[in-house]
Amino acid sequence: MPPNQDYYKSLGVKRNASADEIRKAFKRLARKHHPDLNPGDKASEDRFKEIQEAYSVLNDPKKRQMYDQVGFYSDNAQPGGAGGFHPGQGGGFGFDFGGFDFSDLGAGGARGRGGGRPFPGGGGFSDIFGQFFGGRGQRQPESKPEKGSDLEYALNIDFWQAIHGTQIKLKVNRQSRCGQCGGSGSSGGTTSVCAECNGTGSVSQMAGAMRFNLTCPHCNGTGKRRNTCPACRGEGRTVSAESVEVRIPPGARSGSRLRVAGKGNVGSMGGPAGDLYITIRVDAHPFFERDGDNIVIEVPISVWEASLGTKIEVPTIGGRALLKIPQGTQNGQKFRLREKGALNSRTGKHGDQIVKVAIQSPPARDERTREILRELSKLHTEDPREEIWNKVKT
Repeated sequence: MPPNQDYYKSLGVKRNASADEIRKAFKRLARKHHPDLNPGDKASEDRFKEIQEAYSVLNDPKKRQMYDQVGFYSDNAQPGGAGGFHPGQGGGFGFDFGGFDFSDLGAGGARGRGGGRPFPGGGGFSDIFGQFFGGRGQRQPESKPEKGSDLEYALNIDFWQAIHGTQIKLKVNRQSRCGQCGGSGSSGGTTSVCAECNGTGSVSQMAGAMRFNLTCPHCNGTGKRRNTCPACRGEGRTVSAESVEVRIPPGARSGSRLRVAGKGNVGSMGGPAGDLYITIRVDAHPFFERDGDNIVIEVPISVWEASLGTKIEVPTIGGRALLKIPQGTQNGQKFRLREKGALNSRTGKHGDQIVKVAIQSPPARDERTREILRELSKLHTEDPREEIWNKVKT
């Protein structure tokens, strides 16, 4: 923190300013001094860092309480103009800073007048708060209601279940509300004296040679702790297998994700439950192939059907359908049957069925067949590979 300034002065607010006034002051100053709005302005950049540090402390009730106890930096904190921490307006803290020089907190921590061990952290006054509110080893306050976590489940279904949709019952292991305490986590609503603070509601923390009186994080200053439920150990929930009914919509694709609201883990201490997410995996079909909402199949046709043209029946996911084969159809040619594919549950429309034809030559098992084929070859003397040779000519 820069000399001759304190966090309240940095934000331009009074020491009794409300949290809303502090937020408004920070937003106003942050917009004014943001480095993106003042490119190359070192003074604005330093000012922006200063108000950020001030806001990080004053916006947190516990950090602000501790800061008000410790005080702020001032050249006139000690007689004769020596720099140091000046006690906050609230006063009432039971320790003395007279034996410490805080002028170099940003470069290695506070030291006593005769030297000694640096203050833990060594990163400036804001790091003092990290020792108690954000650092390693911090003990969390007594549990509060929290939303339960979501669950992920992979479900395999067959091709026809995906096409037509289905209802499936799943056995899901999830955290459910404790039946013994009803999710409260307490045993009969009874309480006992907090063992951490011995019922006083406050605890002492040491930072080097300094002692800080803080609100007890275990009982939140009440001095009492509730007796925990022995079945769930105070968490308010236990793990159990539950049957969940899942509706798979028609046309479900492999990789699609379904959400079942409120079927994840229940929240702790009576908090709301998370959700259950189900990822669908669809087994392949030996004949029908899925391509998005389209269905692709391959059907054989004879030489004369391809040459002369005809109408044939082909299978679809909805039954049989009539397909017209035009005269002169080539091997591998594809035809489209409109709206004979899978249903898209979002749009309410069906995809198409794509039919690829494969021309099959007749087996020449008898002489009569071979004779007809020889006659056919005499009628059509063109080389079917002529087009290929034309393409590869250099």
